Amino acid sequence: MLHLNKVSYHPTATPQPIIEDITLTLKPQTLGLIVGTSGSGKTTLLEILAGLAEKTSGEIHWNTEQLTSEELQQLSGIVFQFPERHFCGCNILEELRLGHPELSANRVQEALTEVGLEQISYNTPPHALSGGQQRRLSLAVQLIRQPNILLLDEPTAGLDWLMKEQLVNLLTRLKEHWTLLVVTHDASDLVNIADYCWRIEAGKLEAVSQDSFPVKAKSRLKL
Repeated sequence: MLHLNKVSYHPTATPQPIIEDITLTLKPQTLGLIVGTSGSGKTTLLEILAGLAEKTSGEIHWNTEQLTSEELQQLSGIVFQFPERHFCGCNILEELRLGHPELSANRVQEALTEVGLEQISYNTPPHALSGGQQRRLSLAVQLIRQPNILLLDEPTAGLDWLMKEQLVNLLTRLKEHWTLLVVTHDASDLVNIADYCWRIEAGKLEAVSQDSFPVKAKSRLKL
């Protein structure tokens, strides 16, 4: 279980905190959805949870253990907005094995199967994939690390309606085995599959009901 207690982030160069007194709890194998406009602090919050930024105050726990930034880097896997821009491997196999050269072929295949890319050749360049396939590959890159919590920043941004539907169905499947925290400016694609919803404004977080956001019809697509 992930728990934040009054977490704040106030760099000395900014007059106001970017994140202020955020408290939330996210249970295992659930999907939490944080909705906010650009500049509201949602991406900064993910960076703190990924151990990429150091909180100014407050506590972050996984179950009963309080975590440092270094420990959060091991606990969390983060998929940034437009993750395809950050691919470095010449092909899918190389992308998945970056930093993990010891990975077995079986583990690579398991990760690709988990995101619905089991039929793709290992020799395929990441940039030759469709937009939806690239998002799936970025998820596989993180899942192969076996994180306790998967953090996603605007996962449906820039995708057409069909790719969005496919990605939403994939996230529905993933939360059966993983804990997911998603931030977005548009809740409509994801609110139907969210177990918890929050709204973030000016760095402050408020729990809200699913009914607070417009929803789209549930997908009938299957992976």
